[in-house]
Amino acid sequence: MITTASLQSFVNQPFTPTNSPVGGTDWPKLTVVTPSYNQAAFLERTILSVLNQHYPNLEYIIIDGGSTDGSLDIIKQYEAYLSYWVSEPDRGQTDAINKGFRRATGDYVAYQNSDDVFAPNALHTVAQAWRSNPRADVFFGNMYIINEQDQVLEEMRVPSFSAGCQVYEGMQVFNQALFIRRTLLAETGWLDESLRFVMDYEVVTRLGILPNVRFERIANFWGGFRVQPDAKSSQIAATVGRTEHQQVSNRYQPRLGSPLGGAFWQRYSRIRKFVWFLARGQFRYIYHRLSLR
Repeated sequence: MITTASLQSFVNQPFTPTNSPVGGTDWPKLTVVTPSYNQAAFLERTILSVLNQHYPNLEYIIIDGGSTDGSLDIIKQYEAYLSYWVSEPDRGQTDAINKGFRRATGDYVAYQNSDDVFAPNALHTVAQAWRSNPRADVFFGNMYIINEQDQVLEEMRVPSFSAGCQVYEGMQVFNQALFIRRTLLAETGWLDESLRFVMDYEVVTRLGILPNVRFERIANFWGGFRVQPDAKSSQIAATVGRTEHQQVSNRYQPRLGSPLGGAFWQRYSRIRKFVWFLARGQFRYIYHRLSLR
């Protein structure tokens, strides 16, 4: 758990390099890619949320689409601590993320959008989970919803992963708190560049239906999703996003191999979440989520 004050302090605290040892088998190499385009109002806080992790085996890549709003000045301020950055026209967010993933050399890769953030100790929490389960292919966890001033508005918790729920109900994980084994992505394909909005839903669904892909839920692995007027999710969720989501769901339903239909899975998904949180004594969270319906 984190308070608004601690998150605000973390993402606004000036970065001070440390002499932490780099590499070694105790620390999996984690690559974070930030796709960026004209988000100067929030970009520095995203960068600080990554660098202020002080994670000793970090590869941080920024792929900018040719911003004209002062973003480049911010990136250049931190370029000594970046593994790579570029600013050039691209074909959109998915293309930018894939550029970063193809260049990545980490054991696991993630992307954090230029208006979203990591909470304190997020990357160390991933490393601790990896030590307990180094064979895991996908690490995922909970998320905060924050506003333009980095105030925590709400928390979103996730149960263990279910491929059926992913296909029929929708996204069971949050890209703000998601790391995927890089070699698995390289083997199975990068993000689908035909999608503008639900590329994260597609890649998680694609991996989720594979029989040997291991998903590992991490308690309290927090990312922060920012609600702000210029966010892509605010602009197209009701139109493009909904259409793309249905297309991806339809694509993978036959591959799931389940004899049970959508009505079952949607009902099961709701019941499953209720039972999951109830069994863990998270009564306030259950009440909060039910009150929003």
